[in-house]
Amino acid sequence: MNKKTIFFIVAGVGLIALAVLKLKSNKENAASKIYIHDVESSILIEGSNPIMHTYASAFSYLGTFDPFKQNTIGSDASGKLIRLDVEEGNRVSKGQIIAKIDDEMLQIQLQNLEVSIEGQRNDDARNIALSKDNAIPGIQLEKTKLGLRSSELQKKQLLKQLASTNITAPFSGVISKKLVDLGSVIGLGSPIVEITDISSLKLTISVPERDILKFKFGQAVEVSADIYPGQSFKGKVSYISVQADKSHNFKVQIIVSNPNSQLMAGMYGSASLSNTKSVTALSIPRKALIGSSKNPQVYIVKNGKAVLTSFNAGTSDGEFIEIISGISKNDKIVTKGQVNLEDNSNVKLIK
Repeated sequence: MNKKTIFFIVAGVGLIALAVLKLKSNKENAASKIYIHDVESSILIEGSNPIMHTYASAFSYLGTFDPFKQNTIGSDASGKLIRLDVEEGNRVSKGQIIAKIDDEMLQIQLQNLEVSIEGQRNDDARNIALSKDNAIPGIQLEKTKLGLRSSELQKKQLLKQLASTNITAPFSGVISKKLVDLGSVIGLGSPIVEITDISSLKLTISVPERDILKFKFGQAVEVSADIYPGQSFKGKVSYISVQADKSHNFKVQIIVSNPNSQLMAGMYGSASLSNTKSVTALSIPRKALIGSSKNPQVYIVKNGKAVLTSFNAGTSDGEFIEIISGISKNDKIVTKGQVNLEDNSNVKLIK
């Protein structure tokens, strides 16, 4: 090996070493700039104890809007998907074709069967004429008629199979999920799309035992949505549970008309009723609420930690939520700073 080759090798090794040192230095500089939260440090929060709050003559019950109809549309046939005419977010009408499965082989079978039926009808006509002259036995005529009838039944079956290759919308709505792609080979019952109808919505609320007799089937109810303060919507009671849950709450469902699609599934809503009597009950600020109205939760401060706790909620007036069970008057509820918390986070109350 000559000196020139050795020089190039040494120079190459040196350049590689410099590159490695530079990359290491850059990594250390970047790491030093990244903020890493100290999980042991305490997060500043504000909190308060539940209070006795009086709910005036108008009671409000918190709930969540659900779609009036929502269904996953499956295939009644199997084969290759040759048309898929919708995307997520598209509106569809009842009966509209949304997808098509390859039906070429079924069409060929149908054509063959129609040729066979035509021949059987000709045979039947000839046999009828021959039987009048007693040229053929009656049993032969009967077999011809039975064969023709069997073929016609097969044709009906094929026509039904052909119709099932057109996948149609069973009701009007919006494509909320597209579950296959064009060209996919699907089987019988394979899900194609999910259709959601929000022309009306179902508001499901949980009503304490003491208030359930205020609700009647078909009763008109004022409904509001958190996202539209000051605006009300017309609702009608469509379902009242005949059995309470373990906390003695009853499920009540209210149908709310939504012609302009102002409301969306998953939003918070409230159903309001007027009453001649007021109620005073242990309550917490509504701003302390975590999670959905179906599973209301709050953070409770215990031994310097924020503990995520579920509770049963009663009535609400927009500012406070009644506590049925799960929280005591001595619990310290986190009312500000929840966004930074996880279950069992270290916390410090602001004095």
